[in-house]
Amino acid sequence: MTKGRLEAFTDGVIAILITILVLELRAPHGATFEALAPLAAAVVSYILSFIYLAIYWNNHHHLMHAVRHVDGRVLWANVHLLFWLSLVPFATAWMGDNHFAPLPVALYGSVLFMAAVGFTILVRALIARHGPDSPLARAVGADRKGWASLAMYASAVPLAFVSRWIALGIYVAVAIIWLVPDTRIERILIDESASPEHADA
Repeated sequence: MTKGRLEAFTDGVIAILITILVLELRAPHGATFEALAPLAAAVVSYILSFIYLAIYWNNHHHLMHAVRHVDGRVLWANVHLLFWLSLVPFATAWMGDNHFAPLPVALYGSVLFMAAVGFTILVRALIARHGPDSPLARAVGADRKGWASLAMYASAVPLAFVSRWIALGIYVAVAIIWLVPDTRIERILIDESASPEHADA
């Protein structure tokens, strides 16, 4: 199967989720800066979640450039990822509306953790489809950044009940890690296109 419909569907879902995120920001009744103050937690939650959804869209886009075909296992892995991403607006709204209370912060981290698990499963399904010697497999390698992110989320969830600010700091740290451009896939694809075998093809 070709990958076009999977990419289009994923792009559409993430676009809808970003739209839902901003719709959760309700304008205050007052026309002063003081009227905006109660929205501070909601705005911070929105910004963080927008960045996370953008990171997933960016990484998914790069991932699809390194593959040629998908199968049923990949389709279900992709839907599994989208399921967890679809919970981001709810977790965001609950966390922002309750001014970063421990339980909403922990739930938010749980959603981020499961989304990361979903992305990892998708990557493994694509590698299984294309083989251990594929450009994608070589680009992913040991995936230290991915495993480190999972460990950070897993530690942040229980820490939310000890210090919500530490947990939030971990969520921000993981986002910063992934905001740094990851050129592994791009480098592999450039090397592939420049290889003698590709030139002779």
